[in-house]
Amino acid sequence: MNGPATHPATARAQRVKLMIFDVDGVLTDGGLRYGPDGEAIKTFNALDGHGIKLLQQSGVRAAIISARNSAIVARRAADLGIASLMQGVHDKRTAFEQLRSDLQLAPEACGFMGDDVIDLPVMTRVGFAASVPNGHPEVRARAHFVSDARGGSGAAREVCDFILRAQGNYEAALAPYLA
Repeated sequence: MNGPATHPATARAQRVKLMIFDVDGVLTDGGLRYGPDGEAIKTFNALDGHGIKLLQQSGVRAAIISARNSAIVARRAADLGIASLMQGVHDKRTAFEQLRSDLQLAPEACGFMGDDVIDLPVMTRVGFAASVPNGHPEVRARAHFVSDARGGSGAAREVCDFILRAQGNYEAALAPYLA
């Protein structure tokens, strides 16, 4: 991966005030597992979660827009302090426009990380679009940044760290752990 100083998406990441994440395939590995009673089981990555927390502590808001509706995702969002959670959304563009309007942000100040074609209506409107290496080829082709890590395996953390570095906040985010 190119560092922020040399990556072509650095200027885009510098403007991000809101980073939005898809869930399946981004915050999880995209696998759909069902328990014995038919409940969905999702596995989240702790590195991703801490990266989202660090990003929020630096002043960048985090949000989730997901096509699926899941109590597990609501729990994860609450654990991470993500107040903007939109689930069961099949028209992600409209959800994005509503969120952006509510927060009074220009599209250029928003980022989105997705992995499938349902994410393209948002990815093509934000200032910073990110994807995962195992995402759909059409999505990767339109992303400004593609993580080295796969979805659910640190991809979101990689994007959070990239934004923190681009905005000059990475060292400050690490400082409490190095004291």
